[in-house]
Amino acid sequence: MENSETKLKNKFELLLPHLNEKQRRIYLSSEAESIGFGGVSLISRLTKISRPTIIRGKKELKEKPLGFSKSRKAGGGRKAIYQQRPEILEELEKLIEPLTRGDPMSVLRWTCKSTRNLSKELNNKGFNVSHTVVSEMLKLIGYSLQANQKTHEGGKHPDRNQQFEYINQKSEDFIREGDPTISIDTKKKEQVGNYKNNGKILCKEKSPKKVEVYDFAEEKAVPYGIYDIKENEGFVNVGTNYDTSAFAVESIRRWWFTMGKEKYSGSKKLLITADGGGSNGYRRKLWRTELQKFADETKLEITICHFPPGTSKWNKIEHRLFSQITLNWRGKPLESYETIVNLIGATKNSKGLKVNAVLDENVYQKGIVVTNEELENVNIKRHEFHGEWNYTIRPRGH
Repeated sequence: MENSETKLKNKFELLLPHLNEKQRRIYLSSEAESIGFGGVSLISRLTKISRPTIIRGKKELKEKPLGFSKSRKAGGGRKAIYQQRPEILEELEKLIEPLTRGDPMSVLRWTCKSTRNLSKELNNKGFNVSHTVVSEMLKLIGYSLQANQKTHEGGKHPDRNQQFEYINQKSEDFIREGDPTISIDTKKKEQVGNYKNNGKILCKEKSPKKVEVYDFAEEKAVPYGIYDIKENEGFVNVGTNYDTSAFAVESIRRWWFTMGKEKYSGSKKLLITADGGGSNGYRRKLWRTELQKFADETKLEITICHFPPGTSKWNKIEHRLFSQITLNWRGKPLESYETIVNLIGATKNSKGLKVNAVLDENVYQKGIVVTNEELENVNIKRHEFHGEWNYTIRPRGH
């Protein structure tokens, strides 16, 4: 049925532009007659020509022709409402953009600006107009349906590019000297259980994986990732409660004793590139005190370089590790912590990515207060360029 309607619609689009008004009416009415019951409605829907016009053509079809008649003069017929009353376009634009063009207290400021709602408001203002005509007018004044676009980063820091260059130079220096250089971050929390996971997987036809209707999981997984930039290797510590600074440093500690220490046995330095916020943010006091404990324990000189505010998407771990994990488990319900750890550990790509994952069942307390005395005991040296973003923590007594 849909195929025949498509053919009929294409036929009308080719033929109707070559006919005058009366010829269109007569031709469409004859098509409606040949279809039978429901023909007028179908023809009206396919051509956007009103039912009364087609019915009028039926009457003309039965009349005896008096010879060829002249077409109506160009420009004849009823004018569109926006031609009769041009001010309607301005009123319509005021409804769409109330803050810049109209009343800031417009009733449509906080509601969906659908064509039906716009039509209703225009009718209240004395314009007799349908939602279909509103749709035509919106196209006429340059409006269309569009989704949100993520571009606003909250303002660019004037030294943003310089900080990128600083991080890049530090990374090159550490890699050249054979010292570990890692990118760290927390992946978004995941619901643990038989819940929907975005994406599709191969299944028998009409046999999709059945999951819960409502996503109210009692258990959450907190994957904290460490990505070795030089070796293209990842380590993910899967937490079971809170993403705190203590959890972040514990994840780095586990990476070091599981993978890093053996690979970089002769190194005395470590470079960490991290976001500016979150559990590893540069303003976090607990982040610095926990790093100090780690430095004392491993005797490593730890250099941290933070990305400027609003630039977390440039952190290498985002597109080199986390995106690959998301691709690997797409469409698969994360039914248990074991499932999550196994799926992360099985993540690979064509560039040789290897990932190790472990489960961290430690309980991390929120709201730990760091005293000024504890903060003063951190053996920190801030770099000359943006010391708040770039600093080195050395083992105490070094």
